Amino acid sequence: MKGRRSSKNRLSKARQEGETTDLVDELFEMANLYPSTTGLPMTVWVSPRGSARHDIRVKVNMTHGNQMSIANTAVVSVRPAPRVIAGRLSPDDERVVFQWVALNTAALIEYWDGRIDTVQLARLLKPVH
Repeated sequence: MKGRRSSKNRLSKARQEGETTDLVDELFEMANLYPSTTGLPMTVWVSPRGSARHDIRVKVNMTHGNQMSIANTAVVSVRPAPRVIAGRLSPDDERVVFQWVALNTAALIEYWDGRIDTVQLARLLKPVH
C-alpha cells in the first residue's frame, strides 16, 4: 500500500533516525498466540495500547504454523469490525481470523486498554473451531 511502511522498514528507518525505542517497545509488548491457543492456522500477535496512536489491531502471520516474522504479517483492525488494513490474507484465512477476532473482541479490548494482563487475556481467549 502506498504510504504504508512494513514494520521491518519502519525499524530500519527508526534505527537510521535514532528513534528505535518506541518501535522496539511496541514489538516487546506484543504477545505471541500460537495456533494451539487460537485455533487459527497461524500465529497472531496482540498487544496493549502502549504509546500507539492507532486503534486496536492484531498482527497475523501470513504463513501457517507457529513461526512469527514481523516482516510477514497482515494487520487486522478489531473495531468497529475486523478488516485487513495492511498485508494480505487468503479468503479462507481472512474468514477464520475475522471469526476469531469477533469471538474475542471483548478480551482483546480489555488487553488493549490495559485492564487485564497477558495471563488474564490467555484465560479469556476462545479458540475458533
